[in-house]
Order: sequence, then C-alpha cells, then structure tokens
Amino acid sequence: MTKAKTGVPNKSLHSRVSYLYQAATLLSSQRQQSEAVTKHEDGEGARERRGHSSDSGKSLQAAARLLVKDLHAVSQKVQLRMSPAMKHSICKNCDTMLIEGDTSTKEVENRSRGGRKPWADILVLKCNVCGSARRFPMAAKRQKRRPYRGAEQTTDAQKVKDG
Repeated sequence: MTKAKTGVPNKSLHSRVSYLYQAATLLSSQRQQSEAVTKHEDGEGARERRGHSSDSGKSLQAAARLLVKDLHAVSQKVQLRMSPAMKHSICKNCDTMLIEGDTSTKEVENRSRGGRKPWADILVLKCNVCGSARRFPMAAKRQKRRPYRGAEQTTDAQKVKDG
C-alpha cells in the first residue's frame, strides 16, 4: 500500500497569494526609498526630479494597492485564509500596506482605571492614508483567577444535609 502524499493542498494558490503579498511589500518599500532619496537632494535639478519621483511614488502606491486587492480576491475566491501577520500588515479600509512610520502609526493604549491593569494593553494600528484604526490585544500574562466560591458553598451545604 502506498501512502498518500501529505503536502499543502492548493500549493500553487498559496504561492500565488504569497507572491502577491511580497510584491506589494516590495513596491511599498520602494516608494518609501524613492521618497527618502528625493528628500536628500538639493538644487534646481532636484526640484524637477522631485516632481517626477513623487508621481512615481504615487504610482508605486497605486500598484501596491492593486496587488493587495488581487490578493484579497484570490484568497476569497478559493476560500484560503491569510495568516494573521499578513492581515495585520494590510489596512482593511483602503488596502494599503501598513509600514510603521510611513503609512501607519502604532500606539499602546490602556483605558482600564488609568492604566492600572497591565493585561488590558491594546495595540492600536492607525492608517495614515485613510485614518482607520485597528485594535489588537497585547499578549501579557494575566493573573490567575480565584476559585469559584459557589462550588465551596455547595460542598458545605451538602455536608450539612449529609451530616
């Protein structure tokens, strides 16, 4: 008897989604690099190039958004779940790749009694393009819960009845 191969089902679709994600990330990072280069240039010739590179930066951003839309379309069509890390790095509202400092900001907020509960920390990712915010709970150790008092009371009541 031969054993069935235990591989990833729909491997070609996984690789397509991965490729689209990597391409969108690359285009977003190239946009960031091209803007950084134009900020360091000076002079009249640099102004002319600056206008051209900002247009290319916008086109790179538009291409990255298009790739993210394609990524969503493929994953929904074949009912393929994206990894949580992939989901956290894409804005749900405008399909922008969330790069900290460039297209997004991160904050840790704690609204619990003036921040006294350290396990109630929430990471807030805010998109700088559309302004939407996403909240994720931080992984902090919680205190152990006290045992349920009702269980102790019922055992005492049973002892009195049995007694």
